[in-house]
Amino acid sequence: MMRAARRVARRGLRASRRVLRRAVGRAYTRWRRSIQIRVVTSTLLISAVVVAILGAFLQQQISAALMEGKIKAAMLQLDEGLGMVQRDLGGPAADDTGRLGSVVNALKARSGPSGLYEIYIRDAKNPYYDGYATNELRQESVPQRLREELRRGPAGARDYTFGRLSYIGRDREPGLIVGGKTGQFELYYLFPLTQEERTLARVTWSLLAVGAVLVLLLAAIASLVTRQVVIPVRLAAQGAQRLAAGRLEERMRVRGEDDLARLATSFNEMAANLQEKINELEHLSQVQRQFVSDVSHELRTPLTTIRIAADMLYEYRDTFSDPAVGRSAELLQSQLERFEALLADLLEISRHDAGAATLDAESVDMRDVVLRAVGDVQHLAERKGSKVVLQLPGEPCMAEVDRRRVERILRNLLVNAVEHGEGEDIIVSCAADRDAVAVAVRDHGVGLKPGESQMVFDRFWRADPARARTTGGTGLGLSIAREDAQLHGGWLQAWGEPGKGSQFRLSLPRVAGAELRGSPLPLVPPGVRDGRAVYAELEAGE
Repeated sequence: MMRAARRVARRGLRASRRVLRRAVGRAYTRWRRSIQIRVVTSTLLISAVVVAILGAFLQQQISAALMEGKIKAAMLQLDEGLGMVQRDLGGPAADDTGRLGSVVNALKARSGPSGLYEIYIRDAKNPYYDGYATNELRQESVPQRLREELRRGPAGARDYTFGRLSYIGRDREPGLIVGGKTGQFELYYLFPLTQEERTLARVTWSLLAVGAVLVLLLAAIASLVTRQVVIPVRLAAQGAQRLAAGRLEERMRVRGEDDLARLATSFNEMAANLQEKINELEHLSQVQRQFVSDVSHELRTPLTTIRIAADMLYEYRDTFSDPAVGRSAELLQSQLERFEALLADLLEISRHDAGAATLDAESVDMRDVVLRAVGDVQHLAERKGSKVVLQLPGEPCMAEVDRRRVERILRNLLVNAVEHGEGEDIIVSCAADRDAVAVAVRDHGVGLKPGESQMVFDRFWRADPARARTTGGTGLGLSIAREDAQLHGGWLQAWGEPGKGSQFRLSLPRVAGAELRGSPLPLVPPGVRDGRAVYAELEAGE
């Protein structure tokens, strides 16, 4: 039973902690995101510290002034009492207790500016007489230190101190004790400070109340002042968000001629210029798309005629008597094919640049896509002396992708691996997890130098400009592959190290439109992860 109760208590404590953490997190998030809250909070803290310092200083000054006035009044009362003692007890009177008591009672009966007080008098020359006190005042109310100071002092010496007044049958009270010496007598006035303590307490509470109200008023003023600044800034932020969302007609309302009004005017001018520039860019993009479409259409008609003539020349190349003519027909055929490929790549890259590329996604098994891409380049790999090694999982790797674009990506990666693989084996790996699928193409050729992993996807970039392409590439394959990967919301990344080859990894989300958070395949091959590899990751959107 006790264990169950402890478990319930622990669950309740954990739940309370979670609620508290969430509340603190929400408050911190709101404080971090709001300028007005931060300004008001800072004003509260700073004003509270300033008010506390000023309040403590004022309380100290009031207390010092009150005690100083009390001490002055007490000293005047003491001087008057010493004069009366000197007058009435000037002769030997150590054993005249009745006369001593009448003097004390007379002194007690007198009232002065200092208010109520108690009297204690003693004969310094009579060690057997403890003195006379009023109202059952205990003699220990007079501190021994004050007695010693007066005893050692000259005639007419005066002094004061603060202590606790002790009575018979009553509680101790704080008090001011002043004493003086005249002849053989020591006279002490003991003033209770209960009323002064009450006064100081009321002053303290008044200062606290006034300080709290002042801090709240300052916070309210800060809130109102910052609100006048924050609201236009918030409106500008909302307008900028709407501009970023494509609402180019968004404008701010201009009020007055102050700095905020100039901010609104500048924002409106910026929005107008931005709208004008975007319209110009859209017009230029439309003109570009139209130009590319017209050029491609106009080029395809003569290209078709040239293709027919080239095919005929290539078919009858062996019948020409001059071998140079036959060789020219072969060169014409190969360069014509390259020109057609370049034209197709230019059209494709222009669609990506214009934002006209679309995704025709369907659920496919990535293993089938890999096999088709490998089949397309198998003859090229055999001609270069490379062997394609497949590492495919036994279970289907389903994903929603555009089959045509993914096959084009893999063909480009495989052709690139064959081109730079130096006749070594090419390893193609495929894997999948809950959220993503990945395909890696690994070669063991010349590799990539430091920094080249970030440039390999640039258009027409070549690691060695003096090296000729032997596979007839256009220089746009990897650029188009990266654009296709980004169109899927995926990554196309490269790793390379001189002498250890390179690896390209394509990572795609399994569901079209989902956010890609990771890849089921490592970018760096496990066999070379020794801390010396040089690689870079080019992720979609970066």
